[in-house]
Amino acid sequence: MKPRLSQNFLFDPSILRCIADAAGILPDDVVVEIGPGLGTLTKELLNRAGRVIAIEFDEKLYRALKEKEDPGRFEIFHDDALKFPYNELGQFKVVANIPYHITTPIIFRLLEEKGLRSMTLTIQKEVARRIAARPGGKDYGVLSLSVQYRGNPRIAFTISKGAFRPVPKVDSACIRIDIYKKPPVQVQDEKLLFALIRGAFSQRRKTIENGIKKLCSNPAEALKKAGIDPKRRPETMSMDEFARLSDEVGKLEQ
Repeated sequence: MKPRLSQNFLFDPSILRCIADAAGILPDDVVVEIGPGLGTLTKELLNRAGRVIAIEFDEKLYRALKEKEDPGRFEIFHDDALKFPYNELGQFKVVANIPYHITTPIIFRLLEEKGLRSMTLTIQKEVARRIAARPGGKDYGVLSLSVQYRGNPRIAFTISKGAFRPVPKVDSACIRIDIYKKPPVQVQDEKLLFALIRGAFSQRRKTIENGIKKLCSNPAEALKKAGIDPKRRPETMSMDEFARLSDEVGKLEQ
């Protein structure tokens, strides 16, 4: 085990079954497991999926699972999940116990993939709450909006830190994110939308008008046309409101 890789293993069969159940795996599914570790979750996935592809960065763990490969059913790759060629897989689902230190990069990397259908991830509970957060709460922010633009997240259940070995410092949660065929809002410029979101939440204690000043020459006018009170805080704004604001800013800055 290598602490630098944030490896915390689950062994409880009932929890492993619950994770696999939460993923909604069908017999013809291709499932990608990131960081299979000792292969305890892998067994549950193989009981449900048509094909399981595991990606393991730790060479020792990779070698142990390599001996269990089953052509056409189970393949394991010694690779970095952030660099893996997912585009070669067609449609696939991801089920994984993600190392805490790469949770956000992995999620953003996967959201780029057109073949991704869903992610069912065991991650730090606080991060899961941020992903699933709705407007109005302290957990709502850039991560919430970035993920919810691509998919619909739902926390399936929480997992006590005592269920892992070695025991981590925090509790975890199993979250499922079903990927949309198209985003829930339509915008003229996605890059501008997320630049506005990042700008707004970089100063979340300030009003939305102050938060977007660096990106808009006349924020008060853009907000007025979008039907948004300039004194509101960014954490109160919905995805739809940010989309409207993005389009109005785009028009003003043309």
